[in-house]
Amino acid sequence: MKNKIRSIIQDSIAVKQQAIDSNIGAVEKAAQASIDCLKAGGTLFFFGNGGSAADSQHVAAEFIGRFQKERRALAAMALTTDTSVLTCLANDYSYDIVFSRQLEGLGRKGDVAFGISTSGKSKNVLKAFETAKARGITTVAFTGGNGGPAAAAADISIVVPSPVTARIQESHIAIFHAICEVVEDAFIP
Repeated sequence: MKNKIRSIIQDSIAVKQQAIDSNIGAVEKAAQASIDCLKAGGTLFFFGNGGSAADSQHVAAEFIGRFQKERRALAAMALTTDTSVLTCLANDYSYDIVFSRQLEGLGRKGDVAFGISTSGKSKNVLKAFETAKARGITTVAFTGGNGGPAAAAADISIVVPSPVTARIQESHIAIFHAICEVVEDAFIP
């Protein structure tokens, strides 16, 4: 069992190393887009399904609360938390529009929309990117594997080069934490 545990953790470290080596420029762009958005009074939106929904809530909380420093709240919202809105949209329309419809109502030009899809194939993330682009919202894809359609659809794509969902999610959180810290530093040096 110890060897299995060691192997899992070492694989996670290796994937994170590959992820940052291949995405450092995109991560910097995502952080800068977030800083520019927040300084202009905009909002960061986060969305995804399953574990990516949980990650959306986690990251939005880091901006609204604090990451490592005491500072004012930074405008961020997870589009995965309002069960009345989610179930209304899924029931009355389709699950495919649960994020796009929220961006249509809440998003403004200059905002940033982070769509998280480990496969890059989530239809509701792709539709949200379409709506975001039509509204002048910068889109950032957090994906894995080869990036899928979401990576191609986004303004900024962060693709974790692994086929393993757990390793992709672990890397996503590490990258999101790096973005949180860099953004926070822009407000409290």
